[in-house]
Amino acid sequence: QLQLAESGGGLVQSGGSLRLSCVASGSTLDYYTIGWFRQAPGKEREGVSCISSYDSTTYYSDSAKGRFTISSDNAKNTVYLHMNNLRPEDTAVYYCAVNRRPEILAQICRIGPSVFGSWGRGTQVTVTS
Repeated sequence: QLQLAESGGGLVQSGGSLRLSCVASGSTLDYYTIGWFRQAPGKEREGVSCISSYDSTTYYSDSAKGRFTISSDNAKNTVYLHMNNLRPEDTAVYYCAVNRRPEILAQICRIGPSVFGSWGRGTQVTVTS
């Protein structure tokens, strides 16, 4: 059974960078959409970015465009989220999850967390001003 584990979060100043990792175990990421999501205190979980392990198609939320880059290393069964120019409003717990329909990546990423599964435990990102 596929399990995901996030890491790489931390405390960073505004304008700084972090690289988050999502490592899969129990199965290979051969035909998935892998999504990064975040949840700030008192707010709903929201989508940040997605990537297809099938053809590397990507999707970014408006808040992530131009600052975040999603990538994958199939040999390591790992998906990364490179975050640059971080802002205090990026403070949240970041999660990764998967969906089995990479061919309709944009649609499912816009739908959001309800169509994703195998959630990891998350990694905390805190951005100070």
